[in-house]
Amino acid sequence: MTKKTAVVLLNLGGPDSLDAVQPFLENLFNDPDIFKLPFQKSLARFVSKKRAPKVQKEYELIGGSSPINKWTELQRKMLEEKLKNNDSGIDVLIAMRYWKPLTSETAAIVEKENYDSIILLPLYPHYSVSTTGSSFNEWKRVFKGDGSKVKYVQHYYDHPLYIKALNERIDQTLLKFPAAVRNEVQLVFSAHGTPVSYVKKGDPYSGHIKKTIDLVMQDRNFSHPHHLCFQSKVGPAKWLEPATDKMIEELAAAGKRHLLIIPVSFVSDHVETAFELDIEYRHVADENKIENYIVMEGLNDSETFITALYNITQKYL
Repeated sequence: MTKKTAVVLLNLGGPDSLDAVQPFLENLFNDPDIFKLPFQKSLARFVSKKRAPKVQKEYELIGGSSPINKWTELQRKMLEEKLKNNDSGIDVLIAMRYWKPLTSETAAIVEKENYDSIILLPLYPHYSVSTTGSSFNEWKRVFKGDGSKVKYVQHYYDHPLYIKALNERIDQTLLKFPAAVRNEVQLVFSAHGTPVSYVKKGDPYSGHIKKTIDLVMQDRNFSHPHHLCFQSKVGPAKWLEPATDKMIEELAAAGKRHLLIIPVSFVSDHVETAFELDIEYRHVADENKIENYIVMEGLNDSETFITALYNITQKYL
C-alpha cells in the first residue's frame, strides 16, 4: 500500500474581500505569539474595528483582496504536480494563520484523511517566532492527530535554489531599468521588520535575513551596491532599522537616483509589497526625486523556487 503524506504549506493568509479585512485583523491581533495583551480577545476586536477602514482603503488600491491567496494556491499546485510525478501518495495543502483556509480547518482535513506522515513547510524562508513559530504553535494547538507523524521544516534561508530564485528575479527586474543607468542601480533589500526585543530574546530572523543577502550578493559577485532595510513597523516599540522609507530618503540625499526594491522576506506578493512598497513608498521616492523606482515581483510562480520547495520536501519524505 502507498504511504500517504500531507505536505502543509504554512502562510499568513490575507483578506479575500474588503468585508474580510476586519475579521482578518482580529485574528492577527488575537495571536498570542505576536501580541501579549490583557483581555486580548476584546482588545483584538476593538483594535481591528478601529483599523479596518484604513486597511480596507489599502486593499481597495490593490484590487480589493490580498494577492497572497492566489499565489499560495498556485505554489501549492505547482509543488503538488512536481511531487506527484514521483509519488502519487502525496497531497499538498495550505494552512493560513489568519485567514481561510485556517490552520484549524486544514488540520481537521489532515486528521480525517489519516496520513502516515505530515510535513509542515512554511512559506517563510527565515525563522521568526512571529511567523514560522506562530504557525507551528497554532498547528500544535489545533491538530488532534498523532503528533509524532509531524515533521517541521524550520527554515531554508540559505538554500541554493532559493538564493538562485531571488537572483533570477533581480536580473529580470534590472532589465526594466534604462540600459544607460543599469550599472548605477542600488539594490535595496526590504524585509518585514520585527521588534528589537525579539532579537534580544534570541529570535534568529534578522541574522537569517542578513545571511540570505550575503549569499545573494556573493552569487552575483557584488554586481551592484546593496542595502538592507525593514518595513511594516506597528506600535511604539523600537523595531529593526533602518526603516525602508528612511533608506529611500538617505539614498536620494546621497545622489542615488535608481532604486531596485527587493522584497526579501516574502515569497509572494501581498499588501506589504503591492501597497506598502509599490504605492506608499513610491510617494516617498517621488518626493525625493528618485528617477527610477522599481519594485521586484515576488517569487510567486518561480519554477526555481518551487524546485527549492520540492528538494526541501524530498529530504523529509
